[in-house]
Amino acid sequence: MQQKIGPDSVVALREITAETVREICRLSVRDGQDEFVAPNAVSIAEAYFSPEAWFRAIYAGGTPVGFLMLADDPEDKEYYLWRMMVDARYQGMGFGRRAMELLIEHVRTRPGAAELCTSVVQAEGGPQGFYEKLGFRLTGEYDDDQAVMKLVL
Repeated sequence: MQQKIGPDSVVALREITAETVREICRLSVRDGQDEFVAPNAVSIAEAYFSPEAWFRAIYAGGTPVGFLMLADDPEDKEYYLWRMMVDARYQGMGFGRRAMELLIEHVRTRPGAAELCTSVVQAEGGPQGFYEKLGFRLTGEYDDDQAVMKLVL
């Protein structure tokens, strides 16, 4: 039985295991948000073939509520938020913000980390405002059709 969660629930980033992978893959964003982030199953598959991928499930209390993935390349001192999602049922409860704060703390411990970058689809309902509230700023650069954002650490 899953624990009841709310805005005061403790947020943690946990490794995904054989026992939890299906539950993480079932998490999904709201209708219309799927243009902003790939499904978790696709992200996890990509991670297993990308040596720089560092990925975790986002938990609130004992309940999985989301997923994030970092491209972690200490050799080149590059850190890039590759994926981040919060399940539709748990959006607006502060879990994404707290998960990002934990990720930012993690990146600050990495060799030579001076900035964290990500990219966003600039469209109605997209995540740009969420990242701006965390201190990310547009760089003026684009990665394919996505605007690059940077947080100075």
